[in-house]
Amino acid sequence: MFPRTHPRRSLKWRLTLCLALCLALGGGLSLSAGAAQSGLAYLGEELKALQADPFANPGLLWVDRGTALWQADPAPGVPACASCHGAPESLRALIPTLPRWNPATQRLENLEGLIRQCQSERQHQPPAPYESEALLALTTRLAQGARGLPLSDAIAPEAAPALARGEAFFRERRGQLGLSCADCHERYAGARLRGDRVSEGMINGFPIYRLTWQTLGSRHRMFRWCNEAVRAEPYPFGAEPYLELELFLRHRGAGLPLETPAVRR
Repeated sequence: MFPRTHPRRSLKWRLTLCLALCLALGGGLSLSAGAAQSGLAYLGEELKALQADPFANPGLLWVDRGTALWQADPAPGVPACASCHGAPESLRALIPTLPRWNPATQRLENLEGLIRQCQSERQHQPPAPYESEALLALTTRLAQGARGLPLSDAIAPEAAPALARGEAFFRERRGQLGLSCADCHERYAGARLRGDRVSEGMINGFPIYRLTWQTLGSRHRMFRWCNEAVRAEPYPFGAEPYLELELFLRHRGAGLPLETPAVRR
């Protein structure tokens, strides 16, 4: 349980209370049938311009760091990422298909997991922790190299149970506020939450620079933030339920172009 007066969660608590009141009163707009919309569609003109600016977008700082890390040897005698893969754009076609099913490990793998696996098995280095500057920089650089490609709807038959569990997670009410992902991002997409509009919860912009965080964050950081916002216990970074939710959200947003690094409130 989180006390109401906890300084790091007081704003989050006020926001979720406001959303709960909106839901209870029936305020907002139901998501109409039709094509999925990126979170970009729910931003004001100022933030849209910030994301599109090739110099002012703050997420580009991580792109530059990722380029340097990609090209640098992590240790003496240890090959750089570029030594094996060439330019980051060589993985361009892979990015929209993640997370995907790995038949060898019999589990889902996302971009962070692939990078960490490569660091451990190929470079023989300690894998970068989730949400570390190094991992965020590498994932942002790789995803930025695939910018404009549509999220894939390709799901391996073996991943069908994981996809179903991801959708169940999306629709399950949780936490002390008893809200599901679908309550906010499907039923009430477009509703006003103070000065903001609730988006459809698409993941085509991640990693994103979020003004609330004043830094860059991954998809799993957003999942954890939302869990805490409804006063539910979050899962660890890289946990299976989050990988399954990530798979469902890729399927749900299939066709949306990648926008990394996106800017969000």
